Amino acid sequence: MNSNHSQIVNETRLRVRYAETDQMGVVYHSNHFIWFEIGRVELLRQLGFSYRAMESEDNCFIAVAEAKCRYRAPAHYDDEILVRTCLRNARESVLHFGYELLRGEDGALLAEGETTHIVTDAAMKVAALPEKYLAAFRWAAGRTSDLQRKSKS
Repeated sequence: MNSNHSQIVNETRLRVRYAETDQMGVVYHSNHFIWFEIGRVELLRQLGFSYRAMESEDNCFIAVAEAKCRYRAPAHYDDEILVRTCLRNARESVLHFGYELLRGEDGALLAEGETTHIVTDAAMKVAALPEKYLAAFRWAAGRTSDLQRKSKS
């Protein structure tokens, strides 16, 4: 690992759908966690892995153990949202992801979040990540990024 390089950060864009908003046109808070999942799946894809294949071919599941979100500003119907996702830490049976949600139009920070995942098998028993995933995840998580530095301040 070379800490002089940027950490792997996935950027996924989506548009707020009407069904994701409340009567005032503001995004309902639970949708942020759905967007975190979209970013997480796309980050895995960027690293060369399909979450579907992790489950079906390697009996490897990453169950959410903890999820946090700090809401900074509202998102509204039809806003373009930029979901930034990074892998902050990877251990044999635990993964920790970080997220930022930004409004595409002006770059305003809408929310910050993190999720912690326990690696399990299909029977929901704690398991170790297969080496092919662990090596790639540690490589991606072991690098410094603006996203990670900002979350510590």
